[in-house]
Amino acid sequence: MSLWNPTAVTFTVYLLLMLGIGWLGYRATHNLSDYILGGRRLGSFVTALSAGASDMSGWLLLGLPGAIYAGGLSGVWIAVGLAFGAWANWHLVAARLRVHTEQCGNALTLPEYLTHRFGDGSHVLRIVTALVILIFFTIYCASGVVAGARLFETMFGLDYRTALWIGALATIAYVFIGGFLAVSWTDTVQASLMFAALVVTPIAVIALDGSPAAAVAAVTAVHPTHTDWFGDLAPLGVISMLAWGLGYFGQPHILVRFMATRSAAAIPKARRICMTWMVLCLVGAVAVGFFGLAFFSARPDLAASAGVAANPETIFIALTTQLFAPWLAGILLAAILAAVMSTLSCQLLVCASALTEDLYKTFAPGHVSQRRLVWIGRAMVLAVATVAVLLALDPNSRVLGMVSYAWAGFGAAFGPLVLATLLWPRVTRNGALAGIVVGAATVLIWKQFGWFDLYEILPGFALGGLALIVVSRLDRAPSHEVVARYEAAEQRLRDIQAGRDDGATGDTPVAQPAP
Repeated sequence: MSLWNPTAVTFTVYLLLMLGIGWLGYRATHNLSDYILGGRRLGSFVTALSAGASDMSGWLLLGLPGAIYAGGLSGVWIAVGLAFGAWANWHLVAARLRVHTEQCGNALTLPEYLTHRFGDGSHVLRIVTALVILIFFTIYCASGVVAGARLFETMFGLDYRTALWIGALATIAYVFIGGFLAVSWTDTVQASLMFAALVVTPIAVIALDGSPAAAVAAVTAVHPTHTDWFGDLAPLGVISMLAWGLGYFGQPHILVRFMATRSAAAIPKARRICMTWMVLCLVGAVAVGFFGLAFFSARPDLAASAGVAANPETIFIALTTQLFAPWLAGILLAAILAAVMSTLSCQLLVCASALTEDLYKTFAPGHVSQRRLVWIGRAMVLAVATVAVLLALDPNSRVLGMVSYAWAGFGAAFGPLVLATLLWPRVTRNGALAGIVVGAATVLIWKQFGWFDLYEILPGFALGGLALIVVSRLDRAPSHEVVARYEAAEQRLRDIQAGRDDGATGDTPVAQPAP
């Protein structure tokens, strides 16, 4: 494909725009708090769209439409589970976590929050949490790199490995430069683009084929079970798909958005914005897969030439290139790049935060300047990205499979623990460790054996939560100081909800020269 092709020009302009936002983030970054948490100053709108965009990733435009295209409407149960899980996360976790992390030493990362929450002077909990984050996020980052490679490979006819490096470098550049603020601001732009693409594309397919009823008839004629919401699924299959929703409680890249909000009082508005965006995007992704199936079922020769028959995860790309003029197609296809970059960027940043704030800073001898910490954070972004690219070198990698593994790992390891720290004052440090280790280990083992065809997040979440409760009950009760800190956070949350406190952070970073 020529570099002057409308699609190539559109992609180039889009990448330059993201780098420009990265430069603005650089100018607003003064210390490590700014680089990894944006100084806790995100408003409702940016928090909402940043949380949504960082959550959905390339999976929204590649994995989910591909699953619907390949298996029919039975794949919709993943979307249903995710919608309910996200709603519960906003209601149960968001405001509480914002207040509790501030009360616990104004924690910047999940490992730091857990350390202060339990008064763990040994730092064992911090180290274990950081290592689990690094293990599963490296896999998660690899899925984003694969999604970006698929896009550049399909659109520009590049070799898979060349496409891999181009897609990865596009994201690494603005994360390296601008940190959390750049990631959050670009997420807002990217979420808007993803929304537009998932609304416009299925409408175009329906308009071309006549009506939704005609699409259903076309699918039924070729794939009779694909219009059934249950299809060939056994009850455990439906449960496994719904269980995706459990993962939300333990995803560090989503939880950190709650921590970065300007105040807990901004959470309700952010919740409404994010859930509206998310539900409409999930419906759009399902519609792309289903109506794309109708479109190509009536045109089997076109399906083969477009490559969607060989790889269902390219259904959105195939529809866009077939239905729209090159300039508009380029804009819509940039939505895939937006989805990939939005999630990969925040995952790289969370990994860099774990390495810098939770490992390096904790054990570095003497005082470390803020300037040095920021540059170490940038170096960690490069290191994690390199490992993720190496993991993604296999051209047979599938986006949905890699995402499901990492999603389960985080959901099982941290989900029960995050809920317990916010809702149950009796949980202990040893209980927390037991929950993390048992939850993560269950996912790793269950994934290898695939018992009962049950998604590994469900047994991992259940056994991790059980281990946390049993060990906490058998353990010595938390100290008076730990309980008092918990109760102070709960009281402040009640004051915010009653309007007696504006919820603004007490930590106002002092402006310093940009590093």
